[in-house]
Amino acid sequence: MNTIKKIGLTLLLSSATLLSSLAQKLPAGPQVLTFHSDVDDTEQPYGLYIPKNYNPKKKYPLVVMLHGAGSNHRLSLRRVFGKSNAEGESDVEASRYFPEWKDVNYIVISSFARGTMGYQGVVEKDVMDMIADAKKRFSIDENRTYLTGLSMGGGGTMWIGLSHPDIWAAIAPVCPAPPAGTLELVPNALNFPMYFFQGDKDPAVKVDSTRKWVQRFKEVGTQVEYTEYPGVQHNSWENAYKDEFIFEWFSKFKRNPYPERVRFAASQYKHNKAYWVTFNEFTVGKTASIDAKFTDKNRIEIATSELNTFTLNLENHPKYKKGSPVEVIIDGKAITAQNSSSLTFSKNTGSWAEGNYSPAEISKKVGAEGPMTEAIADRHIYVYGTAGNPSADELAKRRADAQKAAEWSVYRGDFLGRVMVFPRTLSDKEIRPSDIESSNLILFGTKETNTLIEKFANKLPIHLNASATDYGLSYTFPVGNHYVLVNSGLPWWTVPEMTNGAPTRQGSPAAMNALGRFQDFVLFKGNNSNIISGGRFDNNWKLPSQEAEKMKASGVIYTK
Repeated sequence: MNTIKKIGLTLLLSSATLLSSLAQKLPAGPQVLTFHSDVDDTEQPYGLYIPKNYNPKKKYPLVVMLHGAGSNHRLSLRRVFGKSNAEGESDVEASRYFPEWKDVNYIVISSFARGTMGYQGVVEKDVMDMIADAKKRFSIDENRTYLTGLSMGGGGTMWIGLSHPDIWAAIAPVCPAPPAGTLELVPNALNFPMYFFQGDKDPAVKVDSTRKWVQRFKEVGTQVEYTEYPGVQHNSWENAYKDEFIFEWFSKFKRNPYPERVRFAASQYKHNKAYWVTFNEFTVGKTASIDAKFTDKNRIEIATSELNTFTLNLENHPKYKKGSPVEVIIDGKAITAQNSSSLTFSKNTGSWAEGNYSPAEISKKVGAEGPMTEAIADRHIYVYGTAGNPSADELAKRRADAQKAAEWSVYRGDFLGRVMVFPRTLSDKEIRPSDIESSNLILFGTKETNTLIEKFANKLPIHLNASATDYGLSYTFPVGNHYVLVNSGLPWWTVPEMTNGAPTRQGSPAAMNALGRFQDFVLFKGNNSNIISGGRFDNNWKLPSQEAEKMKASGVIYTK
């Protein structure tokens, strides 16, 4: 190497060393970071604890903390370390600072969760995005990742813990209030332990409810611990997290990424994987389940329910011997599969067989499964139409309906606060090609009034006659890589007026909440209590014949 090249290399290495020494480093202790949310292009905060003497060359356990209703990421970071408010101190006052606490050798993160809106939909995505952000920034031990939360966050711990069971080494719900759909997922806690905490005088989460949850998990063989605090009300977290106890308990457990047995239930494609099992095809809305167990090297016994196709991903499993046949017994039928670590099985006319699986272009699958609430659980835009030469008043009315649906962030009182989601409202003329490529579209109007509905008209399965102004039609449907949610006629949140039954359009958050009442589609007359037809599309996104007949009989619907 010549002298000039040597000098250049020396300077380059010196510069790299200098830049490394000057690089920004986060301080140890409690603080707040953000990640970018593509739901609404906002920076979402989360609480963070970095242990003293953090060394990026080491792997650290991660604790994920979920707050309760009326709380936030700053308070919950305090709570998990056992730090309650000072005497007489309000939550607002306590949120302004972090007190000193005992160091633990964990990375700890606590979600903001958009305020008080539970841990499904947008917030479930936020939690998973927060975890992904922390893993990009810090050296995390994938086999020592833990989940805990209190009240609403205790329910979120159960929902997210059971929906993503192969992430966790252990979970700990405190006075939990789980959301709808959690019960069906109880079998998923086979391969991690759970610890419940509950006050027996809790007026918000009744002790009998938590006792029943504990018993359900015990009955299916989950390793469960339970502590009940006599005389304690809804502040049981003060006892549960006292003296950093939860970190001591978590330290006993490590995840096994390749368990011998996988027991898994799911009703959504976005929750279709656990360890070495993936669900490929089932009926959305029904709970599909599997119980798969290695009984010897390359021998697996499986029992299924409501499941059409699944894949076993056996690479790196200690009970799998590469290059040798695998004997799989599915619902009593023995199948010998040859020389592959990825085995797919499908049920045809009631009998299982090995083979490849490729979903149809228009079929229910990950990212295209419904119901309508899935269209607003990710990045989405509310779009009103400008077509049909509307008057100024008519255009203002169209814009107002779309804006009403988009107004998630309304003040709900001092305790509940605001739901902090800020989607955009645009006209059909303002939508850019990049919006269509990146976003779910909530489209208001008909093909006569909204140019995007007209653009997608040949792909969409249902249309409302433009003259049927006393009807409301709403449905979701996959177009490209995203959903469109069409709302034609009356908005989906049109309800009977309390005094005389005349229809009225409630304000948000009723618009958002009302969507959760329905599945993939709904047609109503007058108000959303007078439903003509509703339900789910089939696995190929076709209307069930009975519901198609109801729509046809209404005289206001055109179906493909």
